[in-house]
Order: sequence, then C-alpha cells, then structure tokens
Amino acid sequence: MHDLLNHPLISQRYFFPRRGFLPEPVVVEVEGAQLACYYHEVDPQAKTLVHFHGNGEIVDDWLDGFVEAIAQIGCNCFLAEYRGYGSSTGEPQLGKMLEDVKATIAALQLPPEQLLIFGRSVGAIFALEAVRLFPGVAGLVIESGIADVRERLLLRVHPQELGVSLPEFDRAVDAHLNHQQKIAAYPGPLLVMHTRNDGLVGVHHAEHLYQWASGRKELKIFPQGNHNDIMFVNAQEYFSTLYRFIDSLDHYREQ
Repeated sequence: MHDLLNHPLISQRYFFPRRGFLPEPVVVEVEGAQLACYYHEVDPQAKTLVHFHGNGEIVDDWLDGFVEAIAQIGCNCFLAEYRGYGSSTGEPQLGKMLEDVKATIAALQLPPEQLLIFGRSVGAIFALEAVRLFPGVAGLVIESGIADVRERLLLRVHPQELGVSLPEFDRAVDAHLNHQQKIAAYPGPLLVMHTRNDGLVGVHHAEHLYQWASGRKELKIFPQGNHNDIMFVNAQEYFSTLYRFIDSLDHYREQ
C-alpha cells in the first residue's frame, strides 16, 4: 500500500517542497533521510507544541513570530520538517512521510501528555497520524486542515496513471488516510480553525473534522482571510483562541 502512496506522480504533483537553511537543526533520523526540525524550549516541564506545517511551506517560515507567540503562553515549540523540505534530505513521498511521524514524535523523548499536536493544511495528514499513534497527547489543533485526502489526491492524479483501478486506489487511501476514523478514535481535546472563505481547502473540511470528532471539541471559523493568510489577517483572535485552548488543557486532564 505504501508503494502506491510513494508513487513518483503523487510526489511530483501533490507536494511542493522548497529548500531552506537552519543553522542549528534538530536532526531526526528516518529511513533514507534526515529531517531538519527546530526546537525552542522555554521550560523543560512545560507542554511542547509539535507543529506540522502546510504544503509549499518549510520550517524556516515559522521561525519569525510563531515560535515567539507560542513561547508567550509558556509552551515549548517543535517545528517538524518533512523529507525533501527545507534542510531535510530525501524526497517527499506520502507513505514514507506518514511513517516518519513516529520517529519525529519519538525524537522529543517526552510523554504524550506533555505534547500538543498542531497540523496546518496538509500538515493535518501528519497531525492525525500522530494522534493515531499517540492518542494520549494533551490536545490536537487542526488549522485549515484536510478532512478528505482522497478528494485532494484526485485533484492531481488519476488512479490509472498510478497503474491501479479506482477501487484499488480507494482501498489504499482508506487503509492509511482515513481521517474520519482517525479523528473519531482520538479521545482528547480538539480545536479546529478555518476561514469561511478558504479558496484552497474549503471550509467543509473543517466542518467534517469537527463533526467526526468524538471528544471535547471546538470549531472556530474566521469570517476574514484565506488559506494562506488566516493567521496574519486574524492574528489577535487567532492566537487568543489558541491560547484559551492551550490554557484549558490542564483543566481538562484534571476532570
């Protein structure tokens, strides 16, 4: 199954890697690649936000402003990088990138309850894989995220180009990219953020993720902004919403 997800056409048409440079990366060793991640610590006992960025983005894009904003609430911040992106080696291959999630989380050497998982846009794929593997994390944030990976892949590739039938393609995607199943199985707190006018990943993705979730959940739809400027256009409300959610996690665990 992973061979299909690693097909060169999916890599070429679905992912948009850019190169970058991190002077002091946290290197995560995975099969066939080294992931150049970034870690900012404010308190070793504090929660750590693990951020999976969007497509066409790299860790470097989040160093200015985002890390500082997370530090202000007293959280450490780990910016996860993908193979082939930024300063990482390797090539973007969806199946292998899913497999990299376990090593990325394990590299922190922290108990799950000390972690807050954050997935933006395509990063939702890896954030939801993270909570599947580590369901005991303190919380999950999905921002501008993807609910239906099948829909997104079929915008760029046709199963026949991959050498499979549509039913075979559907089975392969469902086996490892069933977001409804993953988010329904996650028992912890969830925050879903999206813009009403997202022209890239429609707001129905956020609504589906929220509906599918089974635990404590919150849906925040911003009336302003688009897919790539949601944080900038709504900065004050964006971070106040995120801060309230993070602040509530300790209370949730005490219940």
